[in-house]
Amino acid sequence: MARSGGEKSKFDLLEENRTDSGIDSFRSLTKDDQYGTSSVPDTTRREEQDKLSGGTDERLDSAYGSSSLTVDSLNEIIDKCSISETPCAESEKDCENIEEENPLATITEDGDTILHLAIIHEGEAFSHQLIAVFPKEVLDIQNDLSQTPLHLAVYLDQPFVVKALVERGACLELQDQDGNTPLHMACQHGRLECATKMICNISATELVRVFDVQNWRGLTCLHVATLHRQHRLVRLLIKKGVDLNIQEGTSGKTALHMAVEVHDVDMVTLLLNKGANVDAAMLNGCTALHLAIGRQDATITTRLCQAGADRMIRNMEDDTPLDLADGNDDILALFPFDDIQIMGRTIGVNF
Repeated sequence: MARSGGEKSKFDLLEENRTDSGIDSFRSLTKDDQYGTSSVPDTTRREEQDKLSGGTDERLDSAYGSSSLTVDSLNEIIDKCSISETPCAESEKDCENIEEENPLATITEDGDTILHLAIIHEGEAFSHQLIAVFPKEVLDIQNDLSQTPLHLAVYLDQPFVVKALVERGACLELQDQDGNTPLHMACQHGRLECATKMICNISATELVRVFDVQNWRGLTCLHVATLHRQHRLVRLLIKKGVDLNIQEGTSGKTALHMAVEVHDVDMVTLLLNKGANVDAAMLNGCTALHLAIGRQDATITTRLCQAGADRMIRNMEDDTPLDLADGNDDILALFPFDDIQIMGRTIGVNF
């Protein structure tokens, strides 16, 4: 879109052919397949931008219905914005009129503030100026998809905007329409720098609260990072003191169970080396070894056994991992049997 010199000098907010906020991508931002899916593939920044540019013409909000704002109207708002503090008009009536006409207070029909829109269009200079003057309550406004500016800054990989928001007191625990916090989103999409800026200077007490938040599928940020094979993010969470044995809210799986489910040997090794409980049980009594054998994963079974997994723990169906291995010679060969039973009597066998 053509721009005048004056518009370009004013924060250089908009790029050519970048007039959409992501009609398709923002829905997929939190709508995953049932967990247990493979890792979200890495994309370049341009691919992220291409995803955001598909959809209806000149949309600037993050929701899906028709937008009340276009590129031209956003430019008009920017032209009217006065970021610096100015003295109030002499009369209260004048003050009220100024407040009513203030474009900084504009909220679109989809619930987006001017800060949401600035972040969507990657106008970082403008975003920083808005963050500097807006009170915390405005920084935490959620749009119709329950996304805060912090959610959008993480998704669009704007770590310095994330840092500015957190330093100004933006809440880390607010959840979007699928229950995801900004840290959930960083863990899902591999936004390591955003996650680092978000939690590097947060107190241990606040971090515990953030780490304990579950989305609507019962997953904490550690579970999301594990399922999406985000090893570097898991290392960051461990460094900041995350509980490796925290259970998700539906079936009681730990991150170790989930790493087994997605056949991620490196993640299993990382979690075990950092102190995850190898014998932690789900609500149905299954350990990670039950799951590994049930999935006939000999490599992970070997790793769990090396870490001391108990092969005789029974689940609620009274099955041990050895029971599940019955008939699978490759798995059975991994276990050093020290006894056999004949007619119900245990006979010791020395190898």
